[in-house]
This record gives sequence, C-alpha cells and structure tokens, in this order.
Amino acid sequence: MAVSLFELFKAGIGPSSSHTVGPMEAARRFAGGLDDECLLASVHRLKVSLYGSLGATGKGHGTGPAVMMGLEGEQPARIDPEQMPGRLERIRSTGTLSLAGQHQIRFRESTDIVYYRRKSLPEHPNGMVCQAFDEHGQCLCEHTYYSVGGGFVVAANADGSLEIRADDTPLPYPFNSGKTLLALCQEHELTIADIMLANEQAWRTADDIRTGILELWRVMRECVQNGIRHEGELPGGLKVRRRAASLYRSLMDKTRVDLISPSLSALDWVNLYALAVNEENAAGGRIVTAPTNGAAGIIPAVLHYYWEFCPQADEDGVVRFMLTAAAIGVLFKENASISGAEVGCQGEVGSACAMAAAGLAAATGGSPEQVENAAEIGMEHHLGMTCDPIGGLVQIPCIERNAMASVKAIDAAIMALRGDGKHFVSLDKVLHTMRETGRDMLDKYKETSRGGLAVNIIEC
Repeated sequence: MAVSLFELFKAGIGPSSSHTVGPMEAARRFAGGLDDECLLASVHRLKVSLYGSLGATGKGHGTGPAVMMGLEGEQPARIDPEQMPGRLERIRSTGTLSLAGQHQIRFRESTDIVYYRRKSLPEHPNGMVCQAFDEHGQCLCEHTYYSVGGGFVVAANADGSLEIRADDTPLPYPFNSGKTLLALCQEHELTIADIMLANEQAWRTADDIRTGILELWRVMRECVQNGIRHEGELPGGLKVRRRAASLYRSLMDKTRVDLISPSLSALDWVNLYALAVNEENAAGGRIVTAPTNGAAGIIPAVLHYYWEFCPQADEDGVVRFMLTAAAIGVLFKENASISGAEVGCQGEVGSACAMAAAGLAAATGGSPEQVENAAEIGMEHHLGMTCDPIGGLVQIPCIERNAMASVKAIDAAIMALRGDGKHFVSLDKVLHTMRETGRDMLDKYKETSRGGLAVNIIEC
C-alpha cells in the first residue's frame, strides 16, 4: 500500500485525530453520500452511534461536536476552530442542523448521538454507525465507519467487512520494512529522504512537495505561537491550567538562572514547544496531525529544536526531516499501528518519537543506518506504553508525555549519531514487538479510560 507524507501529516483540529478528525470526516462523507444519492431532501432525522473507544472516551475527545460539524459538511483541514463554539451553540439552541450545509433537519445532540461505552464493533475499536431516517421513521441509509488512527477513515461494506481501497500507485522505490528501505538506500546510493521524495513524486511535483512540507512547518510554528499566547484553563472539567505562556515568560526572563545547568537550557525550550502544541490540541485548536493528534507536539518540538539550536539549520533540513520522518511513519502504518485504541499510546507517542528521532538524525547529517537506529531507539523505549487519559481528555498524561518523548527523540538521535549505525535490535523487530504487545494489551489500557491513571488518579 502506498502511503504519502501528506496522509501522515495533515492540518486539522484538536483534540484527537481518531476521535475528532476521523469522526468529522466520516460524518462529512455520510452527509455527502446522502446528497450524491439524492436522499438529502427526504431526511427527517439522523442517528450517529459511537462504539468502542469512541463510545468510551468520545465525550472527552470532542467526538460529538466533530460529528455535528462533519454532518454540516465541514472538513477538519478547513474548518475554523474559533467559529466552532458559536456554530455548536446554534445547533443546540435551535435544535436544527444544516445537513451537508443544505438541508435543515431537527437535531438533538443528547438523543441523536449515542455513546455505547461498553459495546464495540468487530473490525476496529473506533467504530461509528450513521443512519438517516425519513419522516415515517424508515431508515433511508446506513453506513459504518472506522476511525483507524491519524485521521484515517475506513468504511465498511454491506457484509461488515472493511472497504479498504489500497492506493496501488506504482512507486519507484517501494518498501514495507526497514531492511528493504536500507537496502534501497545502499543499492541506489540515496538517503531515506531521497527515497521518500522520489516516491512522493508519484503524486506531486518536487516543487509542490517542498511547498507542502514548508506549509506544514508554518502551521506547526503558528501552533506553537498560539500555545504561547493563550492562557487559562483547558476545557473539559479537570481544570488543567495551560503552562506554555508562563514557561515562555520565565525563559525570556534573563535574570533567572537555569534550574539545573545552562548547558541543558535547550531542553526547557523543547518542553515549551511540546507543551504549547498539545495545549492547543487539548483546547481544540489548529494543529498538524503528526502522525496523530495525541502525539502532535513531538515532531514540531524536535523540529523547533533543530531550527533554533542546530548549526546550519535551514529549510532544506526541514524538508529532509519531514521526508525521513514520513518514511518511518509508513513503516508504522504498514507493520504496526498509530492508533491508541488499537495498540495503546506506544502507537501514538512511540511512533511520533521514532519519527522525530529519525528526522533529526537525517537533518543533521546521519547516514541511513544511523537514521534507522535513531528510530529504533525512540520506539524501543516506548514499548508497552498504555493509553489511559484521565477523564477521557487528551490532557493528563498526554500533554507532558509529548514533552518527555520530544526529549527522548533528541537523545535517541544523539545516541545514534555517535555510533556507526550498527546495533543489536532492528527497527523491524521493534515494530513486530510493538504490534504483538498491543495485541496482548488489555482493552482498558487502550484509550477507553477504564484502567491505569484514568481510574487510579481518584485514589491519589
């Protein structure tokens, strides 16, 4: 299956790629399908049923509001997050929704969006069923969708099987393992970024690829600035206070002494970058899914570290970073998972750490072998990480977890660059282990908020 960089990295809104971005896109597809089938005018009522992890933590992840915006025809990459509260209030106060932006129907969020906390659909933990009814209560249309992580949405066929439409675009350098990727680099004397760039040109020109990457980098920088600017409490009821703004003021206060050592001051800034992004994500702001929203702060934080603290940093390095990170992300999509509901947080924070470590190693001159080693180190030390958000919110431990993983990614790159690329455990072996570990992990540790910190914090 061919996977593009621009599928792994895309602009969207918080707080969750699988619980917000995916359901919004699924609802938009359902509404658009009603229009395509000339059923729109006959729709009198809708029902959206959320199952598995979507049902268990959807309220904390903003799934309901995302579904409503999707039913009105909005796309995650284009919707203005600042206008969402007003539009949601209109739907709630008037009891009406503009289906596909064209047809007014009666809509009550409390009854028309149903959260099944203990029921799951067979194909994936993030399942949702959309139904449209006429004025007599007859079902006009029903579709099942699965939000499989990173904002990717897969529809179900009539028999319940997944309607997977693999992109079979022929690539000049196809790879589905780290071993194959390294062999291609050696055979053709190319870097991992070169391999990924050549493959991306199956869809876009080299100029368009560069422009698209730099636009993603712009959105990442803007997100950090927004996180630094905004203060107050995050939504959701936990009363978690934003820290990025006060941390920024502290770092800008030149009279203060570094807490540990001036030589470690860069880590303060890495923490700031990650916190700023993930606080924006938790507040439903504009972010870049990288490769998920729950782990959206890691790659921007490490990219900012490269930009601000690495000598000779430039836009070419940013492009190399993103192309290399995407190549590693392809391996995760092909061989394991980036879905917290499927394999726990190792699939989100772990994959983002590996991608960021590889990107930084490549941008600073690492060989393909050193890049693969950096990715392996980054992932190996996240194996078994559970996804147990308190209150079903992408706040605790998610925000700090991004900061910690950003520092790990930098250290992984440093360790790999100090070596010659030879190491005992391959990235392929770690990916296989990650997949097996996720399969063995109890469901209560996979984005259901029924285990770990999500329940034990009450006793603290």
